[in-house]
Amino acid sequence: MVIPPCAGIPPTRNVRTDPVRRKQDMPKRQAADLLPERFADWFASRGWRARSHQLDMIAAAQAGEDALLIAPTGGGKTLGGFLPSLIDLADRIDGQGPTRPHALHTLYISPLKALSVDVARNLMMPVEELGLDVRIETRTGDTSASKRQRQRASPPDILLTTPEQLALFCATANAEAFFRDLQRIIIDEVHALAPQKRGDLLALDLATIQAWASGATRAGLSATVADEGGLARWLVTQPVGGDRFARLVRGSAGARPQVEILDPTERIPWAGHSGLHALGDVYARIKAAKMALVFVNTRSQAELTFQALWALNDANLPIALHHGSLSPEKRRKVEKAMAEGRLKAVVCTSTLDLGIDWGDVDLVVQMGAPKGSSRLIQRLGRSNHRLDTPSMALLAPTNRFEHLECQAAREAVAENALDGEPLGAGTLDVLAQHIMGRGCGDGFHADALFDEIRSATPYAHLDRDTFDRLLDFTATGGYALNTYERFRRLVRRKDGLWQARTPQIAQRYRMNVGTIVEAPMLDVVVSARGRGGHRLGQIEEWFVEQLSPGDTFVFAGQVLRFVGIEEMQARVMRAADADPKVPSYQGGKFPLSTYLAERVRDLVQHPGQWGELPGQVRDWLGLQAERSRLPDAHGLLVETFPRAGRHYLVCYPFEGRLAHQTLGMLLTRRLERMGLQPMGFVANEYALSVWGLRDLSGVDFDRLFDEDMMGDDLDAWLAESQLMKRTFRNCAVIAGLIERRFPGMEKSGRQVTFSTDLIYDVLREHEPDHVLLRAAWHDAASGLLDIRRLGEALSRVKGRISHVGLDRISPLAVPVMLEIGKEAVYGEGHDSILEDAAEDLIAEAIRVG
Repeated sequence: MVIPPCAGIPPTRNVRTDPVRRKQDMPKRQAADLLPERFADWFASRGWRARSHQLDMIAAAQAGEDALLIAPTGGGKTLGGFLPSLIDLADRIDGQGPTRPHALHTLYISPLKALSVDVARNLMMPVEELGLDVRIETRTGDTSASKRQRQRASPPDILLTTPEQLALFCATANAEAFFRDLQRIIIDEVHALAPQKRGDLLALDLATIQAWASGATRAGLSATVADEGGLARWLVTQPVGGDRFARLVRGSAGARPQVEILDPTERIPWAGHSGLHALGDVYARIKAAKMALVFVNTRSQAELTFQALWALNDANLPIALHHGSLSPEKRRKVEKAMAEGRLKAVVCTSTLDLGIDWGDVDLVVQMGAPKGSSRLIQRLGRSNHRLDTPSMALLAPTNRFEHLECQAAREAVAENALDGEPLGAGTLDVLAQHIMGRGCGDGFHADALFDEIRSATPYAHLDRDTFDRLLDFTATGGYALNTYERFRRLVRRKDGLWQARTPQIAQRYRMNVGTIVEAPMLDVVVSARGRGGHRLGQIEEWFVEQLSPGDTFVFAGQVLRFVGIEEMQARVMRAADADPKVPSYQGGKFPLSTYLAERVRDLVQHPGQWGELPGQVRDWLGLQAERSRLPDAHGLLVETFPRAGRHYLVCYPFEGRLAHQTLGMLLTRRLERMGLQPMGFVANEYALSVWGLRDLSGVDFDRLFDEDMMGDDLDAWLAESQLMKRTFRNCAVIAGLIERRFPGMEKSGRQVTFSTDLIYDVLREHEPDHVLLRAAWHDAASGLLDIRRLGEALSRVKGRISHVGLDRISPLAVPVMLEIGKEAVYGEGHDSILEDAAEDLIAEAIRVG
């Protein structure tokens, strides 16, 4: 939390857009009166003055209003959230002395453990300089059990925590007494939480806490909000049948970010995602910076990039690695070194892209395309974390299509154009988890809990029948499963109070709280002789299963030799190998945002906008225009051509890999019914390729791409697909139907799969309208299949499909064609294989005559 000098900054207009009501600007005298003399003197001692939006936040809190503060990075947003608490606490604790009662005053919630720790550390500066006797503590998954127990018995004044820890609190006895004195709730980076299942669970827990502490006001903090009205509504408690919105407070705009796209000296690959060709230039920029954050989009790319930078590190610069699979000790060590300015660069994933203030960072590098303008704005805000100093960012695309995406993202940043999906209704699997959690705490009465749930915005329109079915499912397993004792988890007492059936059931629930369902993980334990040792972090079980003893891989920035699996641990030893594998993670890949996809389509269509693209990329697009046609921004280009005894169809929707994979599945089913013998399909973020044994050039493409494929074809495929079972598996884990962790043991991935597949089959046969099946369908439609986005794309291109019949592959088709037959090769070897395969395709695409 850096609070920069504010001289010369004009007051911010507090403008609201519908459906949020407008507020008038605060008169200067009234604004000055809001800041007590003690605090005004503190600002003056540092040569600062309180910003208008900070004073607005004080006014909102004192008026008992919830507020959403939208302010740029470095604009004192965090202090704006905490000032009302510090002012109120100063009044309460003055003269009370060390024997004053322990009561929780302010609850701060962030999506990241590291952010909670960072904010707690930075908050101590004004607290100490103001001479406030305020107790500030954090509570995350890394907090020891003894400290958690002490916090329950002796609450701090300000507690900084995460949504998962809040859910645990609400699922323990006497939680109401702990929260009874709460006055303020601050949700940081609220835009990152609200659209997710974590946001659904948080909204439900906030509704519970509001029932216990009805006077607590809420503050949401964010620098990047696309749906202001939706977020202002999400933030507050909703009355039955009505709509309420938080007061919208805006901060002044900061200095315009400076974003550069790397034009590498090396050849730009046609495909691949390692970015190795650009790392020499990236390393030179790191050497010239004070401190750089090198963001990547996946943990496997983080490991690969870190290893490649160290291979280039002839100056022996202190470069570190930070991602979510590393042990808490290793992450904290890196964070401490950053805060102390002892590092030159950190290769990181999204674990460091939200709100954390690293004062010495003056350069952000984004390896690969950012996939969304809001994400890029958030990440580049880590550089020069001060309002009046421009953030510096370098985008390093990993292939030619990504150069287009990075150019679109840079233009969006220049316009401060934000993207993001609109907020939707809360999911049913999360609601089932919350109902069970309330039963594991002090218990609940059904009518009161139903009203409480509907006060949370995501569930404001929940109907009583769905609630009753969820309660029945949570208590007994529902109609199809109620004969099995293992699914009977809640009991209703004579007075109508619902509670966990046994203390053991409540304990198992608490071990499985949360909505983040990653692939099954194994601890990575390193030792000199395969015994004892220390934990480096976690790695996905499926990757370890592919290793044989003696195989090497990189993890936590080290080359490790696999010894074997022992008691849910991957035992390893340090090793030296020039060609280790890089762990590949099934989760964590960002989809291309709808907003950026639209900009990329527009850029491709208009050669007049190519001026800032590298010459290699301009030549590639120009060759496409010469040999085939450029895709239409509002239509769909379809190319057909023969190659090596097969016939190919390639189209360019630019709608992201998920939507393209769903489209490929539907197209192959339809082509099969046409008797055209499709053999398969592959997709990337920008294009889709289908191939078969019959010539596809004579197909009626308007009919082939008709929107009606989103009906029966989709339903029929989903009914028989493994994807629905996989989606149901995640919903079952979140809803508590299947528990991953037990006291003293943990289920393997195979055990979880076996259990959920059996339950899925039972429910489909005996209770096809089960609430968990509904939840799985919703998840598949909105997530893994991206059905809404695909439906909108098919509607957009209707009547605008252009077919070009070719005698050979086009330049634009080369990247997606390289996906065909791709082996499961990890790290640098993967991109090397792509490059080798690319040579033949490129030569064919650019051949004259």
